[in-house]
Amino acid sequence: MKHLMKKAVKAAVFAALTTLALTAFASAEGEMAIGAGCTTGTSLRMRSEPNTSSAIVTTLNKSVAVALLDDSVPGWYKINYNGSTGYVSSDYLILDQDNIFTTYGRVPEGTVNVRAAATTESESLATIDAGTVVTVNGLVNGWYDVTCQYGTEGYVRSDLLVLTSNATSGKGSSIVETALSHLGTRYVYGGASAGGFDCSGFTMYIYKQFGYNLPHSATSQWLSGMGTKIYSISELQPGDLVFFNDPSRNKGKACSHAGIYIGNGQHVHASSSRNGGVITSDLTSGYYNTYFVGGLRLS
Repeated sequence: MKHLMKKAVKAAVFAALTTLALTAFASAEGEMAIGAGCTTGTSLRMRSEPNTSSAIVTTLNKSVAVALLDDSVPGWYKINYNGSTGYVSSDYLILDQDNIFTTYGRVPEGTVNVRAAATTESESLATIDAGTVVTVNGLVNGWYDVTCQYGTEGYVRSDLLVLTSNATSGKGSSIVETALSHLGTRYVYGGASAGGFDCSGFTMYIYKQFGYNLPHSATSQWLSGMGTKIYSISELQPGDLVFFNDPSRNKGKACSHAGIYIGNGQHVHASSSRNGGVITSDLTSGYYNTYFVGGLRLS
């Protein structure tokens, strides 16, 4: 990432390099990866369409590497970061000139081959599972040049890896980062997409990116038989599912609300309250402490 941060400092120099002759290959969500870039703005808004009136998909921190998918719309770049795809203003993204950079990549789902060369016909040196994080050294003809945890170096197709700033291979921290990337997304009853979530739709959507198929209801997730149940807030770990229920208001239900524990006594969840949407809330006091049912550890 240091390489990309230096490029961000030289924004004026690289502004003229917005058109790159790069080979197009499949990337996130089946789109074409044509390079990489570095964000220069804090709380940079990724939008669903290339205009300032469209919905905000997520917000990005400064100096993170993103996959560039399309640069054909004047003033906008289509990008993918940590599994989210959308548009950012070209004023706040510096394109990488030589496709040599350092960041991290996470396998969003399934099992992925690390190849000896940037081609599907080359030898598979290793396989990595959903949630695994590798070091990304650059982009070669649509393939990421990667170094795995135990030193294996090779290539992974760009549609099989999402760029992230999280260096931890543990699924829990990656789940938390992915969940927090959707802060501010509106609440939609029955919603289970980046356009809007209800509580169980949010947890279902996040965990699906890590290879888990959760049902779309808080009670069904809690009673799914998956993972290990935790009944003490003090024993929760980042990435655990958390469940709540007020029996006086929700008779006959095991759970009426679900979220994801993010550490330090906090959880992230899709709230239907007046100031709701995807927010973080305290588990150590108040409503969520009183009506805590338990946690579920899948990762």
